[in-house]
Order: sequence, then structure tokens, then C-alpha cells
Amino acid sequence: MSKFQLPRRRFLTLGAAGFGSLLLGGCGDGLSESPDFESFLASAENLTYGSQRLLGGRRSLAREFSSTAVSPEFKVNGTHKPDGEEYAALVESHFADWRLRVDGLIMKPLALSLADLKAAPQRTQITRHDCVEGWSAIGKWQGPQLANVLNQAQLLPNARFVVFHCADKYEEASDGNGQYYESIDLIDAFHPQTILAHSLNDAPLTVGHGAPLRLRVERQLGYKQAKYLMRIEITDRLDKIARGKGGFWPDRGYEWYAGI
Repeated sequence: MSKFQLPRRRFLTLGAAGFGSLLLGGCGDGLSESPDFESFLASAENLTYGSQRLLGGRRSLAREFSSTAVSPEFKVNGTHKPDGEEYAALVESHFADWRLRVDGLIMKPLALSLADLKAAPQRTQITRHDCVEGWSAIGKWQGPQLANVLNQAQLLPNARFVVFHCADKYEEASDGNGQYYESIDLIDAFHPQTILAHSLNDAPLTVGHGAPLRLRVERQLGYKQAKYLMRIEITDRLDKIARGKGGFWPDRGYEWYAGI
């Protein structure tokens, strides 16, 4: 391959991004707020999602690195500490009273302590976090695979999405939808590199990095890696949650599927 050629997957990713940029760059005279235009952008996202699923496959892995590649500093981004007395009390108790609720379209609702999650089979992976703001960092993450938790909960046949409800309220929204949340489909939920991380670089997560637990879905951009997990909800649809787009940032115009 010459230095002027791109791998096919990278070409399609750049093509989709460039196409979207051209469209958004020409969004004058209220075009970006047109329902028809929003539907068109949604169809473009569906095309990107389908293309990446086709090229990447269901089980393709994000690149993993050696311990020598770990970044000397892993930037804290987004919320640095959730507001409110409830989260402050959890920090004060070192999360002894924290429980991860798992509910929705499952047969066995769960309430898992941090000790429960640490006692489960663990996966350790050194991966690169790519932020939509343009920076990246390599970190060593440890935690149980999300698939193990979902298998324990026993999904019902109509389950389609996994929704992560978080402790941080990112903004005071006039419609009351300022609570942070994210979601993924079952393909990513059962991917071997999708874990519920309680440790970064061989140490428990700090508050800034999402203590006590955060999502790592390594084939997607950083804003999908939800911090401060409090509840996992299994559902068959996303349009009835918050503003209906499947996540705090997707509700505000970002792509729901942020594959890399």
C-alpha cells in the first residue's frame, strides 16, 4: 500500500465524516432544524453504522497495547464530580453502600455491590481512548465483562438495547432531561472488550474518572464511555427515554453510534 492510499475501513469512515461535514457546513436558513433534514442525517448515521458493522464484524477487536504504551497522564473529561448529597455520601463511605441496579427486560433483577463485581471473572485490557474533542490517551482498564452481568440477569427475548444511567447531571435542562445516560446495542454489549471498569492503571477509579464504575465500549468514541454508573436498564426501544436519541450527547445532536 502506498502512503497515498487508505485502508478501506478508514476510507469509508473519513468519507462518512466528510460527507456529514459538507452537509452541516451548508446548514443555513434553518435547514439544520428541518425535520426532513434531521431524518436525512439519521439515515446517513444508519449507513455509517451498517458499513462499520459490515467491515468490522461483530467480534472484531479494538487494538490493545503493551504496558509500556500507557499514557503518563489520562485526562479527566466531562463531569469531574457529580453534584448532590447522595453521591457525596457514597464517596465518603468508599462506595460501601453503592449498588449497581440491573433491571428492565430481564428475568432476574440484580443489585450488585463493588465487591460482587470484583469477585466476578475479570478482563484487563490496555486500549486507546479517543475523544471527539481531538485528544487520545492509552489506559489499562480492569473489570468484569458486561456480557457476564447480562447473562446473570437473563435477558428476555425482546431485549434490544442496554441503557446506562449515571449519577451526574451534566446540565440543568429546562425539560428535565439533564441526567447523563448512554446506550449500546446487544452486539456491543456482548463484545468481549465491553467491560464495566472499576480500575484504571492498576488503581481504583478516581472520582474524576468515574468512580466507582464506568463503561468501556472500546470500539466507540469517548463520549460513549459512561461514568458514575448507577443503573443498567435493558429495553426494546430508546425513543421513550429522555429526549429519545439514546444518550445525553445524541439527544443534543451527536451520533448515537460513535464507531471508530
